[in-house]
Amino acid sequence: MPAETPHLHLLAKAPLAGQAKTRLAPLLGLEGAACAHAELVRHCAASACKALPAENVTLWTALDHVHPLFIELREAFGVALSAQPEGDLGARVRYALNSTPGPAMLMGSDCPSITSTLITACAQQLARFDVVLLPAEDGGYGFVGTRQDYPALFEDIPWGTKSVLSITKQRIRQLGLSAAYPETIWDVDRPEDWQRWKSAPISV
Repeated sequence: MPAETPHLHLLAKAPLAGQAKTRLAPLLGLEGAACAHAELVRHCAASACKALPAENVTLWTALDHVHPLFIELREAFGVALSAQPEGDLGARVRYALNSTPGPAMLMGSDCPSITSTLITACAQQLARFDVVLLPAEDGGYGFVGTRQDYPALFEDIPWGTKSVLSITKQRIRQLGLSAAYPETIWDVDRPEDWQRWKSAPISV
């Protein structure tokens, strides 16, 4: 771990049926999709807390900030809970990254392919690079680390599209920042993603 241990932020919705992982519903139903989401959040929180001390991990909540899942994770791991602010994804990501001093990292709660080993590697890379990204197979990214505030990385990005990563890389070049891309990861959005994970579970 680098001398200045980064803070890691996790974004997570409460696992409410009809509001979480709805694209899994054709396979699992709405209740099943919500349960799948809860399982993913637990997995990612465990990976984060295996890689870093709990005091360096914050779980940013949405939909229901006092949902039993969030209380469970706070009690199990000792992570801090904070409510996600209003705004698009870019605004919420930037807010979280700048809520703690020093270098910071952020990951989604639906990327079981981001292991604790990979989180540790990203933290080490952040000691040498301005930005660390884990590109996702779908054209986005599932993890970002920054050493300071770079507003342009998160403004006017077409979130949820296949061009997120390419536009972000372009911004990084325009800003003259150094960047590392340690590994390509995948997230769980569609039924085939869920089956992929269930067929070859990834350890934390």
